[in-house]
Amino acid sequence: MPTQPLRGIRVLDLTNVLAGPYCSYQLMLYGAEVVKIEVPDSGDLARRLGPDAELNRAGMGASFLAQNAGKKSIELNLKDDRDATVFEELVRGADVVVENFRAGVLGRLGFGWDRLRELNPMLVYCAITGFGQTGPMSQAPAYDQIIQGLSGMMSITGTPQTAPLRVGFPVCDTIGGLMAALAITAALAGRERTGEGCLIDVSMLEASMSAMGWAATHYLISGVAPAPMGRQNATAAPSGTFDTADGQLNIAANRQSQFETLCRVVERSDLIDDPRFADAEARKCHREALDLELNKALRARTAAQWEQILPALGVPAARILSVTQAVELPQLEHRGFFTDLGFPGDAGRTLRVTGNGVLLDGEPLRPTGPPPRLGEHNQQIEALIADRLALRTPLSVAAALAEEEPS
Repeated sequence: MPTQPLRGIRVLDLTNVLAGPYCSYQLMLYGAEVVKIEVPDSGDLARRLGPDAELNRAGMGASFLAQNAGKKSIELNLKDDRDATVFEELVRGADVVVENFRAGVLGRLGFGWDRLRELNPMLVYCAITGFGQTGPMSQAPAYDQIIQGLSGMMSITGTPQTAPLRVGFPVCDTIGGLMAALAITAALAGRERTGEGCLIDVSMLEASMSAMGWAATHYLISGVAPAPMGRQNATAAPSGTFDTADGQLNIAANRQSQFETLCRVVERSDLIDDPRFADAEARKCHREALDLELNKALRARTAAQWEQILPALGVPAARILSVTQAVELPQLEHRGFFTDLGFPGDAGRTLRVTGNGVLLDGEPLRPTGPPPRLGEHNQQIEALIADRLALRTPLSVAAALAEEEPS
């Protein structure tokens, strides 16, 4: 395996549920040592989330297992003086602190940016919240569902008859976590030049609207408000979901050459010369008529057959799969997207987790171990907690948590 770019970087992760844990999971995949700081006896809220009630009761909910492989776990109550002292020592030996409390909560616990910077001037501190650390909404609670609605995302999801609809997974949490991970890696690169850390303030609302891209910027630039398009892509035609002999097929014939190839393959060359479909703008104006004609022709073959024929001729096309079908794609296995790990506390069980789609020097990024049990790494610092004098030595707790270098 190639040297991971974040090897030697230590991250203190005070986050819960998804946006923050997804952020630190990305950092772990790139080689960072991630130490989860969890509330004693309860830990990350995601430990009790997921479809398997038994796992939830055991503090190993599927939602937790999905985003916390390769991390360490220690229990600290920052309201407790002794635990707060331990946390101070951890901060002195850390490179990154990431949290997703409501704005100002960590400061009220005595660890605002000024205090963290005093403890470690080189620290990169990232706070992930729904709306950011400032502004009239900064104190409002937020979950993915709330951000999906406020961002306008739900208003353009579905059809004119069914919108607004929620995107089928916590997309805003995921985007917020990705944006935070990107910001942290950029800050670490900048620290190499300046020798100083910085404060990162991530707003899930703003990150989500940024990720909406054209849906937001087309309105800002052109004044044309986006609308729900159902199975169609507003930017081109034919581009959307079409009918076949046995199911639905996505086609994105966005270029003129792709449109013409599609028409010939489905034996409807007459559509190429039809003035309603002569160019991209004309096709968008007459989308419904074009889709009607193409659907008739595409019903001559199955979705799987078209998936073989069209891409081979340069026309992007693929079946619409369920999640259970998608995870079985040979492409994912070929790329090493999944990693099988031992199940925490159950040696006879296997846990399969995802990567992030990145190959580094030809190798997929993989977690180094299974998700931790709550407080699994407490014993590594018990001696230091018992002996307060040991806490006077800089990096002592951090040294106790340090991993051995892999061979």
